[in-house]
Amino acid sequence: MTTRITEDLKAWIGREATYTAPEEFGRAPFRYFAMALHDDNPIYSDPEFAKKTVHDDVIAPPTFVCETNQIMNQPLDENGYIGHHWPLPMTSTRFIRGGNDYEMLQPVRASDRVTVVWKIKDIYERTTRKLGTLIFVVSEARCTNQRGELLAINRETNIYSP
Repeated sequence: MTTRITEDLKAWIGREATYTAPEEFGRAPFRYFAMALHDDNPIYSDPEFAKKTVHDDVIAPPTFVCETNQIMNQPLDENGYIGHHWPLPMTSTRFIRGGNDYEMLQPVRASDRVTVVWKIKDIYERTTRKLGTLIFVVSEARCTNQRGELLAINRETNIYSP
């Protein structure tokens, strides 16, 4: 049986990439993100409301820390994208987002300066009738704050189709 997973590609398993935000998040991005989601919960936008809660200040909507590119301090890529991606040694493939599994461990605060460590956890293939042999790349992003406290884990699966 022929495999599409080369030794060069297998060598990417375990590889890491680390990004640290150049500054704290601040409150405004939480409000903007909540607005984009049409989530009007005042815990994301109203400091006076938030002071009356256990949080004592606004917090980020749950997936904010995993979906923001504010932590990136790099130029746009050739597609105009500023977020993390793996430049895997594959040619003639089509990229398909396979999904995310989020684990939120504690609220993200405006004063948080976040570091994200991405790691490729696995690369495997499956053969389908319609699309042929697909390559699955499973990554994990661990988000911590300036105190080293784990805020969230984002497990992401990307699929590469011939």
